[in-house]
Amino acid sequence: MTKSAARVLVVDDEPSLRQLVRVLLQRAGHEVVEAADVTVANDVIESAPVPFDLVVTDLIMPGGSGLDVLRAARARSPETQVLVVTAHATVETAVEAMRLGAYGYVEKPLDLATARAHVERALEKRALLRDNEQLKALSRSARLGLPGDVMLVGRSPALASALDLVRRVAGSKANVLITGESGTGKEVFARALHSLSDRSSRPMLVVNCGALPGELLESELFGHEKGAFTSAHARREGLFREANSGTLFLDEIGELPLPLQVKLLRVLQEKRVRAVGSSHEVAVDVRIVAATNRDLEAEVKAGRFRQDLFYRLNVLRIALPSLRERSEDIPLLAEHFRARFSSEHGRHFLAFSPDALAALVRYPFPGNVRELENAVERAVALAPSAMIEARDLPAEIVGHVADAEASAVLPDEGINLEKYLEDVERTLLTQALNRSNGVRTKAAALLGLSFRSFRYRLAKMGLSKDEPDDGKGGLE
Repeated sequence: MTKSAARVLVVDDEPSLRQLVRVLLQRAGHEVVEAADVTVANDVIESAPVPFDLVVTDLIMPGGSGLDVLRAARARSPETQVLVVTAHATVETAVEAMRLGAYGYVEKPLDLATARAHVERALEKRALLRDNEQLKALSRSARLGLPGDVMLVGRSPALASALDLVRRVAGSKANVLITGESGTGKEVFARALHSLSDRSSRPMLVVNCGALPGELLESELFGHEKGAFTSAHARREGLFREANSGTLFLDEIGELPLPLQVKLLRVLQEKRVRAVGSSHEVAVDVRIVAATNRDLEAEVKAGRFRQDLFYRLNVLRIALPSLRERSEDIPLLAEHFRARFSSEHGRHFLAFSPDALAALVRYPFPGNVRELENAVERAVALAPSAMIEARDLPAEIVGHVADAEASAVLPDEGINLEKYLEDVERTLLTQALNRSNGVRTKAAALLGLSFRSFRYRLAKMGLSKDEPDDGKGGLE
């Protein structure tokens, strides 16, 4: 199977011609379905889970015309390309076929080189139409009022709420703290914030605070003079000065070593930076956007993060929803990644089966959007046919669906569903609290819930009386 596999329907009442066209197409790596007459062909077109990319149909057959097949294929999907094969080509039939939307027609007896060229050109047009339509659809669903350099895919209320907060704080000069689980897209939101701000014409620079050891990170942030340390062979400005009048995104701020926290706090307070090995300070105008997947309040209590720095960073907070909290966006995201990776891998005709999409929607995605992206790329690369089936997804996704189906067994005598679900919810809430020693933020994480949703469920079940406040206040 080649990477550019397409789904093709071949319609002809002559078995030998169907076989010839099938071999031609299969050698090029395409999937082929055959039909011997118009009635069967129209039934296949109507019942196919996704439209065919190409239909190759004879013009004159017992019981109907290839033009009827053409009409049915184009009615199901205007993007489907149709090649009409005929031994009776006339100006009238050619004009009628083109008027109905045929890509072209091929005369019998078939010349293989000519037929192959027609097929390739028709499929190239189909791929172009598919890509254009996907780009338009994704643009409509993903742009969400953002500038052209930022794409966030989804239409869920949770995503819309986070984006509304981004728009409201973008014009402020205050520092912003973006919180959320790993893989939720914190850097994408930071870029949206920068693009909507009045600093958008200036650079946004990014540094991962957990990716470099302390000494190198200090030099990266604040710069150094030549000879300041052994490997300092040349002077370096540092990210604060390079981002002057722009935005500096400090990813994984919770990983910042305590000595550097002190120096960062001073820069935020004084708005001046001193390079390593220098005795002079330079004024800087930089907006700080920091991000973390850690509970910084808990880190402050544990003595691993300075409280004064936390207050400097947490002027405005944007809490990102997990993918579990916006599962209605999974089909859009999956299609976005499928289109991107299909283009990269040259597999323009891939599509998700309904079962594959259902499996993705039911999976909790502890790794969030990043895990979904990886799962789709793997499926695009490894799917043996033009249809991505549930079995082509990673084992943990397939296994989750199987486990869920196995555990949901309806007793012969029936069940009170509402009471059953209430009992299950109460049991899981209690187990999560016990496992986390009563720390509600940790219990919420075990259940894949936001703190607010977890607190609501506790109150609903009457389990919140003796629980500690966790110091959340209005931050969630």
